Amino acid sequence: MTKPINQGRRESFKKVLLGGAAIGSMSSFEMKEEKQPYKLKGNINHGVCHWSMNPLTIEELCIGVKEIGFNAIDLIGPDNWHILQKHGVDCSMCNGAELGIPDGWNDPNNHSELIKRYEEVIPLVAKNGYKNLICFSGNRRGMDDEVGMKNCAEGLKKILPLAEKHGVIIQMELLNSKVNHKDYMCDKSPWGVELCKMIGSENFKLLFDIYHMQIDEGDIIRSIQNNHQYFGHYHTAGNPGRNELDENQEIYYPAIMKAIVDSGFKGYVSHEFIPKSKDKLAALAQAVQVCDV
Repeated sequence: MTKPINQGRRESFKKVLLGGAAIGSMSSFEMKEEKQPYKLKGNINHGVCHWSMNPLTIEELCIGVKEIGFNAIDLIGPDNWHILQKHGVDCSMCNGAELGIPDGWNDPNNHSELIKRYEEVIPLVAKNGYKNLICFSGNRRGMDDEVGMKNCAEGLKKILPLAEKHGVIIQMELLNSKVNHKDYMCDKSPWGVELCKMIGSENFKLLFDIYHMQIDEGDIIRSIQNNHQYFGHYHTAGNPGRNELDENQEIYYPAIMKAIVDSGFKGYVSHEFIPKSKDKLAALAQAVQVCDV
């Protein structure tokens, strides 16, 4: 596991936060009044997951991210893309084809329905100018991991030619099975990397969720350095608690972001933390600044 932030790192983290105190402490009302986006360095392409910013509507979040200084939202399906398009906001990770987290590609009984749904959604993703579409391994339910990997590969290979044709990347999310998603199969990056190798397509990658992998395996920076070519997207959140990326949690995000930048990654890093603060946009703005290396 990544070591908790020591006192020196806590001080460094505070400096990062204080450096962005103007926006970090700014209320969403004040941000709307000023309408002056924070000038990002441009090394990290930021996004945010809508569900974690509840009760903000998609429209409110579109306005908020533009004011903070970026323009991408994760996990929006076809029915709501028109809201993003109205505001000129990218859908950095599309959904809408999956059956849910527990019922994924590791179960051959799901393949027929999953293939049908992905064959419908993949062309829509491309038609709307998007690139990434999420998928899940599914839960083990007593299944051996090797069998599950082979099942995933068998099913996914049937939709990859269509994804390749349309330039869409199918991304399987790495989720922890210790705290949040009991029994989920794709809960370690080595398993996911082996699946990528088995499939052998540049249009299949892993959504590396830093929060989830901190819980189930740690050693985040080494994982990025050794396997970044298989990671097509990143999610953030503080651990423990899945809250703000502040000095009260153990992950030192500036160093992780530097490793991502050093790897040559040009995709999105999307924030998926659940703010304790009532001012969701101020919390998001602070997270963006912590990760803006």
